[in-house]
Amino acid sequence: MAYAEKRTARGKTYFRALYQRPDRKAQGVVVDEDGRAVRFPTKTTAQKAAEKAEADAFTEAKKGRWIPPEQAAAAGRVTFRDFATEWMKEQSLADSTMQNYPRSLAHLLPTFGDKAIRDITPAMVAAWEKAQQKEFAASSVRTYRSLLHLILADAVDAGHADKNPAERRRGRGRRHGRRQKRGPEKQITSMLGALLLAERASLLSGRDDEFVATIHKSYTGQRWGELVGLETQYARPESRAFRIEWQLYELDTGELLQCPPKDDSYRTIDSPAFLSLLVGDHIARTQPQPCPCHGLTYVYSGRGVGGKRQPGPTLRQVAELAGVSTGTVSNVLNRPEMVAEKTRAKVEKAIAEVGFVRQVGPSREAAHWRRSGHATWIFTPAATGWYPKKAPQEAHPVPVSAGPWPGVPVRGRGASARAEACWLPIKDRLTRHGLRHGHRTVMEELGTPKVLMDDRMGHEDGSVGARYAHVTDSMRALLMEQLTELWFQSLDDRLALAPRSAVPVLDRLLQERAKAA
Repeated sequence: MAYAEKRTARGKTYFRALYQRPDRKAQGVVVDEDGRAVRFPTKTTAQKAAEKAEADAFTEAKKGRWIPPEQAAAAGRVTFRDFATEWMKEQSLADSTMQNYPRSLAHLLPTFGDKAIRDITPAMVAAWEKAQQKEFAASSVRTYRSLLHLILADAVDAGHADKNPAERRRGRGRRHGRRQKRGPEKQITSMLGALLLAERASLLSGRDDEFVATIHKSYTGQRWGELVGLETQYARPESRAFRIEWQLYELDTGELLQCPPKDDSYRTIDSPAFLSLLVGDHIARTQPQPCPCHGLTYVYSGRGVGGKRQPGPTLRQVAELAGVSTGTVSNVLNRPEMVAEKTRAKVEKAIAEVGFVRQVGPSREAAHWRRSGHATWIFTPAATGWYPKKAPQEAHPVPVSAGPWPGVPVRGRGASARAEACWLPIKDRLTRHGLRHGHRTVMEELGTPKVLMDDRMGHEDGSVGARYAHVTDSMRALLMEQLTELWFQSLDDRLALAPRSAVPVLDRLLQERAKAA
């Protein structure tokens, strides 16, 4: 039973608030944040505090969340760093999430790491967030704060604090300008734009593969990981469909992890006849082999790379010893007549001194595309017409020949001086994911039922109305007809620009279309 206990200290009278603990092992005492008994000035205030503490204790006990005061006092001394370290060990989430958590945690520990969880206040969190926003993108800061909120919420459940200081009260704060630092809107392009983009990507890579893959992504809306992770057994040209069972996610270590599609969006995507034929011919031409990393056969492989480098002195070491550039060393090895005799002798002496051996070996196909390599050196230059900055060279236009249209990229030393033209942008700031947005937008323009759009994109609509809508064969057939019309229209538009192409697969398609017309 709760009651107020009268006490006297140094001639002054005060009251303690005592109550019955749920475990009935000892008498409960109302204490402050430091674990010291609270001295109430009047009996009435002490009585009310005792009754409230007893009611709260029994309520928490019914929910299984009551913690004895002596344990709560010890829990209050746990630091954020210690709790976060143990918390991370207990998590069992997707590998992509587990690699992202430490990045975000690195932004939390400098401020909160050594503080007791009970000592963290909303004011501290607000000051930290304001400082972070001056250095990092708003979207990144939201990610860091979300992790802080999640960790502190679990700390509250563990009894290390009474309330989550990172919790936002709904309706509080600025009403305007909250998302001034939001990311740019996703860019999309037309089906003709997708065709021109695919052609440029193929010219940059020197293979037909990038052309087929870009058209594939534009007309199915698959995610990048789903396209890279598409196995030949799930590309079904005979049934005009692609089955999405897995995706390949690239970790920071460079490892490509096979995992389920995002949000478990397993699905079968219908394919227009032209696309099934295009992908089927691609598989027949390339004869994909099982990759060394997974032992599985995938529809698309990465760009050609050199053979494995043998250990030994490098070209740069030779150049440093001779006091020349790596380009000069390369000329001595490949075009000695272009180098002065004195310089050539100096380089040859350095080669002999370090024991340099030229790396030889056939180029091979990479097992898979790399996320940054494909986006940086294939997709973005194809979309924008610009190569990115790479020291010591600044960002510069893609140098191309004047013909055949749209021009073939010029490579090698002095490429810019030998080029006759450069590409104009197809769509600035277009990303690979923008092709997925573009596919959804095309379906909206075609009047495709929402239930079919969600089914195709791998989205889930939890509304009541969605439960009563179903995909029918006639819906699928109509969409395939409409996408086929768009494809042939884009070929006609491309024919109007130039009758031939330097990309073999597109050149064949253009000639077939010209004959049919």
